[in-house]
Amino acid sequence: MIVVTATGNAGKAAEMAAILGGLGLRVMTRGEAGAPDLEVEEDGDSFEANALKKALAVMRACGRPSLADDSGLEADALAGAPGVLSARFAGVSGAGADAANNRRLLELMSGVPDEKRTGRFVCVVTLALPDGRTLSARGECEGRIGRAAAGSNGFGYDPLFTPAGFGSTFAELPAETKNAISHRSKALLRLKDLLVQYLIHF
Repeated sequence: MIVVTATGNAGKAAEMAAILGGLGLRVMTRGEAGAPDLEVEEDGDSFEANALKKALAVMRACGRPSLADDSGLEADALAGAPGVLSARFAGVSGAGADAANNRRLLELMSGVPDEKRTGRFVCVVTLALPDGRTLSARGECEGRIGRAAAGSNGFGYDPLFTPAGFGSTFAELPAETKNAISHRSKALLRLKDLLVQYLIHF
C-alpha cells in the first residue's frame, strides 16, 4: 500500500516513514503523489478536526490513502496555548516561523517559575482511505518548557521542550530516541495497530 503524507514538513514526513515502514508501506510525500501545491486551511478548533480535514483533502486530490497529522505544544501556564495555533503562534510563515514562535512562547512565559513550566506535545494522526473510512489516533508527551533553546536536531518547539524523565530537549536527543517517546510516535504506533486490523479485515 502507498500512503501519501499530507505534511510538507520534511522532519515530520521522515518520522512517519520511519515508524510506519515496518508494515511494508511505501510512504510518499504529496509532491511525489502529484499534489505539491495543495494547501489546506487549518481552521479547526481541535487537533482532530485539522488532521481529518487535511487527510481528506489529500486523499481526494491523490486518490490514495493519505496520512495527516496536527500537532502542537500545550503550555499549562498559558491555559493550553499555543495549542492548535502552534505552527502560526507568532503570525509568521516560512523559514523563520519556528524561531519566531519560540521567541513568542519564551516572552509569554518569561515570568513563569520553573515548577509551573509544565506542558505537553500533542499529536493526532488521521489516515483517510479511498473506501470512505478514516482511522485516527492521539498521542501525548509530557514534559517541561525551558527558558532558552537548546539543540539543533529537531524542529518547531523541540529546542524548548524537555520530555519527562530526560535531561535533554527533543532537539538534543538522537532521532531514534525521540521517535521512541514522542507524541507523534505514540500516535503513529496507535494508528499502526488500527491499520493492521484494517488490513486484516480488508
